Amino acid sequence: MSQLVVMGNTSLKGEIKASGSKNSVLPILAATVMIEEPVVIKNVPELRDVQTMISILQQIGKTVSFENETVTVMPGEILVGNVPYELVKKMRASFNIIGPLTMICGWAKVGKPGGCNIGQRPVDFHLKGLEAFGFRITEEHGDVMAVIPNSFEKEIVYALPFPSVGATEQLMTTAALMEGSTITIENAAREPEISDLQNFLNACGAQIAGASTPTIKITGVRNLHGSEYSVIPDRIETGTYLLGTIATKGDVKIHGTRSDHLISLLSILEEMGAGIEKGQDYLHAFWKGPLKPVRISSEPYPGFPTDLQPIITAVLATVEGTSVIEENVFENRFGYVDELNRMGARIKVSSSHANICGVDKLSGAEVVAPDIRAGAALVIAGLAADGETIINNVTHLFRGYERFQEKLRTLGAKITFYPDEE
Repeated sequence: MSQLVVMGNTSLKGEIKASGSKNSVLPILAATVMIEEPVVIKNVPELRDVQTMISILQQIGKTVSFENETVTVMPGEILVGNVPYELVKKMRASFNIIGPLTMICGWAKVGKPGGCNIGQRPVDFHLKGLEAFGFRITEEHGDVMAVIPNSFEKEIVYALPFPSVGATEQLMTTAALMEGSTITIENAAREPEISDLQNFLNACGAQIAGASTPTIKITGVRNLHGSEYSVIPDRIETGTYLLGTIATKGDVKIHGTRSDHLISLLSILEEMGAGIEKGQDYLHAFWKGPLKPVRISSEPYPGFPTDLQPIITAVLATVEGTSVIEENVFENRFGYVDELNRMGARIKVSSSHANICGVDKLSGAEVVAPDIRAGAALVIAGLAADGETIINNVTHLFRGYERFQEKLRTLGAKITFYPDEE
């Protein structure tokens, strides 16, 4: 099992650059299926999930290259509508390809996806939306088959039962090529990555408006053309390093990021008493004294991001007083709490709430990372703790954080990676 060994009592100090957004580039790559001209995507992070999506594009017939933070997607001779489960099982975002692939091939067969085990994340919202568009959907042996209708209705309105990011991206992308139809998606997700996808699609000739609001309107077009596009910085990565800075009583400046994408986190950090400086394209976090306990509820954007919930919990574990975290997105997100408690934290979970009674100091221990963000939380906790922390099952981290050890070492961390022996 892969391991990270982290030496504690480390203050993170220095400067780093934010990577491109993983959660932006994956749906953008999925959308390139519908574009039969060259597409150049810049500011792409080198992550396992990105490599998986590139492998899927290559498997269905695209020609793809990736170097110097730039992915170039070229049209292939023939696109194939069948995506093997071996690739799809590696991450949930792979399912975003079913709508675009069906639009081009007339049909597509895609396995139900895998990814982090943080709670039920069914693809029902994706499928019900595609059915509302007129697609014929069947499921058999763990695969989903989608077939395009003979024609689309001129006016289609679909209200998502929950503002799902993946379903919003899937439906918005698919609708872009539904020529002759006007599609309205209500109760849409509002994350910055949705706006980034809209901006990319519009750069390729789509007619989409309303991203970052609950209502998105799409006028379908005949085809999309190639373009060159640069994705936004990764707000979750930025948030992770900001929280790591405060947890370790450090001083870090992150360049190439956007404070307007992290308003809820920055507000909470200021409420806690952390030092925060916001620049035009940077964020600077620094320790300026004892922190205060807080109450936080994770919510869909613009609320506090669920992906940062485990990491801020690691920070609050050593804040004097009692903090409360309420998780409103994924029911299994607290799967890491027992691991933090092994390090001396005092956290009790009841239903969707975690009560955190701050301790003076955590102590290094051997723990297991159950998912990407929990893994990052355990690394941050290990940096702040006394002694050495051994974190097992860290392969997750490389799905979500680019050059994680390298960036932490740049900031003064003593961290060593031991790959799986197999």
